[in-house]
Amino acid sequence: MDEKRTVYLDYSATTPVKPEVLEQMIPFFTQNFGNPSSLYQQGLYAKMAVEEAREKVAALINAEPREIYFTGGGSESDNWVLEGIADQLKNKGKHIITSKIEHHAILHTCAYLEKHGFDVTYLDVDKEGFVTPEVLEAAMRDDTILVSVMAVNNEIGTIEPIKELAEVAHKHGALFHTDAVQAVGNIPIDVKEMGIDMLSMSSHKIYGPKGEGGLFLRKGVRIGSFIHGGAQENGKRAGTENLAGIVGFGAAAELARKNLDNHIANLTKIRNHIIKRVTEEIPDVTVNGSLEHRHPGNANFTFKYIEGESILILLDSMGVSVSTGSACSSKSLEPSHVLTAIGVDVESVHGSIRMTVGDMTTMEDADYAVDCLKKVVARLREISSLC
Repeated sequence: MDEKRTVYLDYSATTPVKPEVLEQMIPFFTQNFGNPSSLYQQGLYAKMAVEEAREKVAALINAEPREIYFTGGGSESDNWVLEGIADQLKNKGKHIITSKIEHHAILHTCAYLEKHGFDVTYLDVDKEGFVTPEVLEAAMRDDTILVSVMAVNNEIGTIEPIKELAEVAHKHGALFHTDAVQAVGNIPIDVKEMGIDMLSMSSHKIYGPKGEGGLFLRKGVRIGSFIHGGAQENGKRAGTENLAGIVGFGAAAELARKNLDNHIANLTKIRNHIIKRVTEEIPDVTVNGSLEHRHPGNANFTFKYIEGESILILLDSMGVSVSTGSACSSKSLEPSHVLTAIGVDVESVHGSIRMTVGDMTTMEDADYAVDCLKKVVARLREISSLC
């Protein structure tokens, strides 16, 4: 076995910028660097590039270009929605509903709003990580103004029934938002057909540059500005546009839209191969999340008697990169709130890892990673006092 081989299996944390995307970005760093707000030719050309990218991002989720606002990433979009809608509708009601397995960009913003007089309900999920329409229905109140449930969970990959959840929210007169950072570009998303009012997304999850994201805001939904200053983004989000980043986001969105079917098929094939080998060749392992309704590249495992952090470190020494959960919280010693919410006991939670494949992953990469994983698990269990 070639110990020098490197295999990246953390595509849910971030993705590399594809060469085709970078090629379109480079001129906007050096040659076509104008400020989109300037009225001379360089500025107008830059403005055209921004609007072309807006059209490409909108097409990926079947939105109108004017419904897309560029942000600094998914976390900013999440913060903007929750704080903006809370401020806009506070006279109508102060009740917000979300789930216990949301990204911390949602959970921490909800905690902030609770300190400022809002009441937040955190919905339970079932053992596969689903938020059911029945659970949401039971939580709705007359003063509920917003429901926010993620489209695809970033740790266990479960795909939520977004259309059905949006219908429940709308029946009670509330707006519906979804954090779709893990969903956009990985599963079909149609904001019109699914009844989504607001949607957060991120460029670096779909082979675009970091530091660029987007917010879909359905026409007719009113929300205040998140960053005050100039008139950029229709007066909603001030600050000179990240021109090259926006162009890259647009290029990545266009590639994702054109390649979506092949992308899903290829990732699903490799992911299923990993799950099959791990569950058949390593004893005392559990797959977390739904097997049927799952992110095409996600495989999340719990290994009894050992710690996920030790697995990660040893795999890294063999050239294999995996995660113990969300990259945004992997430095925390707290057990995964997602795995805890689906009923995994605290001891087992610490024995979990996430493997996520992407467009650059080959079947040979998958086999090498599983071969390494088998060795690592066996080694750790040999020295485990629990095993």
